[in-house]
Amino acid sequence: MIPHKILNFQAFKHHKLKPILFPIDSSPSLALFSSTPQPNSSSQTQTLPQYATANPPPITLNYIQNSIQSSQWHLIKHLAPNLTPSLISTTLFNLHKTPQLVLEFIAHIEFHHLDIKTCCLAIAIVARLPSPKATIQLLKQAISSGIASIGVIFNELALARDSLSIRSSIVFDLLIRACCELKRADEAFECFNMMKEKGIVPKIETCNDMLSLLSKVNRMQAAWVLYAEMFRLRIKSSVYTFNIMINVLCKEGKLKKAKEFIGFMEGLGIKPNIVTYNTLVHGFCSRGKVEVAQMIVKSMKGKGVEPDSYTYGSLISGMCKDGKLEEASGLLGKMVDNGLVPSAVTYNALIDGYCNKGNLKMAFCYRDEMVRKGIMPSVSTYNLLIHALFLEAKMSEADDLIKEMGEKGLVPDAITYNILINGYCRCGNAIKAFRLHHEMMTKGIQPTGVTYTSLIYVLSKRNRMKEADDLFERIQRKGVLPDLVMFNALIDGHCANGSMDRAFSLLKEMDRMKVPPDEVTYNTLMQGHCREGKVEEARELLNEMKRRGIKPDHISYNTLISGYSRRGDIKDALRVRDEMLSIGFNPTLLTYNALIKGLSKNQEADHAEELLREMTSKGITPDDSTYLSLIEGIGKDDNSVGNVSSEKLNLVYGAAALPSEMNHCAKELSAFPIARIFHSLIQHHTALQSLWNPLVKYDPLDFFNKWGKPYLARYIGDTALSTTCR
Repeated sequence: MIPHKILNFQAFKHHKLKPILFPIDSSPSLALFSSTPQPNSSSQTQTLPQYATANPPPITLNYIQNSIQSSQWHLIKHLAPNLTPSLISTTLFNLHKTPQLVLEFIAHIEFHHLDIKTCCLAIAIVARLPSPKATIQLLKQAISSGIASIGVIFNELALARDSLSIRSSIVFDLLIRACCELKRADEAFECFNMMKEKGIVPKIETCNDMLSLLSKVNRMQAAWVLYAEMFRLRIKSSVYTFNIMINVLCKEGKLKKAKEFIGFMEGLGIKPNIVTYNTLVHGFCSRGKVEVAQMIVKSMKGKGVEPDSYTYGSLISGMCKDGKLEEASGLLGKMVDNGLVPSAVTYNALIDGYCNKGNLKMAFCYRDEMVRKGIMPSVSTYNLLIHALFLEAKMSEADDLIKEMGEKGLVPDAITYNILINGYCRCGNAIKAFRLHHEMMTKGIQPTGVTYTSLIYVLSKRNRMKEADDLFERIQRKGVLPDLVMFNALIDGHCANGSMDRAFSLLKEMDRMKVPPDEVTYNTLMQGHCREGKVEEARELLNEMKRRGIKPDHISYNTLISGYSRRGDIKDALRVRDEMLSIGFNPTLLTYNALIKGLSKNQEADHAEELLREMTSKGITPDDSTYLSLIEGIGKDDNSVGNVSSEKLNLVYGAAALPSEMNHCAKELSAFPIARIFHSLIQHHTALQSLWNPLVKYDPLDFFNKWGKPYLARYIGDTALSTTCR
């Protein structure tokens, strides 16, 4: 028979037992590899000799069994290469009433001596041990080895069980549990069905293991099929069964049904426990329904079930996600007052909440509180803080935290490196980002798609598109599939660099790889066309978006408005604005700025000022771009301040006398277009005094107020104040 190498039984070596004295068969009559049992011809009791001669005694069953029973495992290990499957099987049969010795025996023989039949015979015997751990481990090795399909293993176990006259069916339950531990749901189902065919009803614990696995791997429909089959087979559900099914309902978003399940449990006489309530509380909190979760906690208290650390942790996490940080902090204090110790996960929820609010001071306070209470901050804790620091461009503090992690013995994970690489990429430090990429590779941490997306982003922003394309091709050869975000980063780089042909070839590649584009993809392409003045092509992309079922957003419309305005096509820009309003999008600051810029460019300053009044009435605050466009329009309309005559002011605002200084001011600054003056005020602070002093001397604020442009007076005043303070 051809030997098979399958199982790692070395995992089951036990401590050596003291040698037991047994009679030894001294007859040399049996041939090598014989499996025929011979009578014991010696009644002399002695210890096994240590053979030093070149001719060891022949292998007999008595010799093997005596070696096993006297725990002479070194002899068994020495004989292992010469043991046939037949000899091993016979030995196993003879020892089937001593499963512990069988476990010791198979732990000391070479793996290739066990074919599938011998393997299953050994497992069937070991399954008689009180603890199932060894049996499950053997079954996992048999399944993982690939020596036979799960169906063959099941049938061989059935044959071994019958040959040993074992009445218990525990070995089949353990086979399913082994499949579950290996996360092989389909094979577990196959065993379940084979048990049914043999008329064997699986234990409730076995069914619960299957349900738990199906829930973990998100196979909810299969979980309900199994649950229904359990009901049909009249397998009585336990509280653990209901807890799993409540979790399944929560994962499916069926929170109302999950809550009703408690009543169903109680109707069957099964009392919900803390896990039941915690599952519900977590389910509601994770869906943003913290108020309902709090009502559940109140209900559980009324039934004598006190909340534990997990209950409070779920509520705190839910409150933090809702932005209710003060309420979450108060609940943490209440939790501590009740004698419960918050976990690192609970503190991380608070730290994450305050980081998202931009309150790094409070985030670090909770980190320090963790340490004071003896709760070790985890890698996740540091990841949250490092990410927040990068968002605020505090790279030095982030580096300090990395050093602190190392001092505390915490090893950065893939998420840490992704945060660091992304952070340095966002601030344009490509050298540091690629150095970190190399570091994570040397440490055996595999970069993810997120890592490569960040690197492609920084290369694109630095106009290194050939390197970005090369990296894009290289990672695909490594088996990393580009996702939507990676494609968008690369398309953005090519659009910004004017490589529209390459950008559109990437769009085709997305379709080929079945990566659906989104509104960001099309907005980027539209912006690329608008930069080149091809607004009609951008408009066609908007239509293509709609045909593909991709909804344009306000950026899509603002891109077109900006494109038309930049080209001076105000009528088309306003038509797009009206279309945007008709589908429910409100104009944004970007919308108004684009239109005001276009109107100013067309010397329609009055219309531009109307839009300014409209935007402020809608609560949209103008920014520097708004005012600079207006100033530019005035400059084009009147050419310079000098052209604003007292006659014009009198015509518009009546015959009110103007201070003589106004005319002097106009003459003084007549050579300077107004746009250039105030652009310099904002952009070049070193020239501030030389430009600002004449304006202060001649009271330009009053000048603009009298001219009927108070918004410019306010803007100039604010600009002067802010720049002077610097």
